[in-house]
Amino acid sequence: MDAAEKPFLMVVEDVFLLNQGTVVRATGRMERGRVRAADDVETVGFGGGSIIRVAGVDGYRVRPGEAVAGMNVGLLLPGVEAGADAPGQVLAAPGSIGAHAAFGADLALFSQEQGGAEVRTGDGLSFSIRGAAVTVTLEQPAALEDGRSFAFRHHARAAGSGTVTRLVP
Repeated sequence: MDAAEKPFLMVVEDVFLLNQGTVVRATGRMERGRVRAADDVETVGFGGGSIIRVAGVDGYRVRPGEAVAGMNVGLLLPGVEAGADAPGQVLAAPGSIGAHAAFGADLALFSQEQGGAEVRTGDGLSFSIRGAAVTVTLEQPAALEDGRSFAFRHHARAAGSGTVTRLVP
């Protein structure tokens, strides 16, 4: 299935307040699907869960009628409180992806020759999933789905990568 035909999903990379804070512009690269003004989207992860109606789509110096997978866009979201959307959250078609605080994964550690850090049992790791930094214990639910790849760090050095194999409710 073509990425544009799948349900809409965009990782929020940056957030800007417009019109004295009455409108939020959430920017990012669309991973899949399509979105246009008047579509409903859901914020997922880090305390999200609200459904918002898109007021407009901003492209680079243009206002396209719709945005499709692969485009870098800003979505205009009126009525969203400052701080409600944050980098690392996901905007998605309502009900298409959920936030999870635990998951099973296949991990691959980088060797020291590959620049990886030495990781011992019990050491804390920092994971980066779609740009959202979370800890191994996932203190906050993050937008996850089976098959999603991710990277993790140890003491600010790349330590390895992994793939989500099982979501834990």
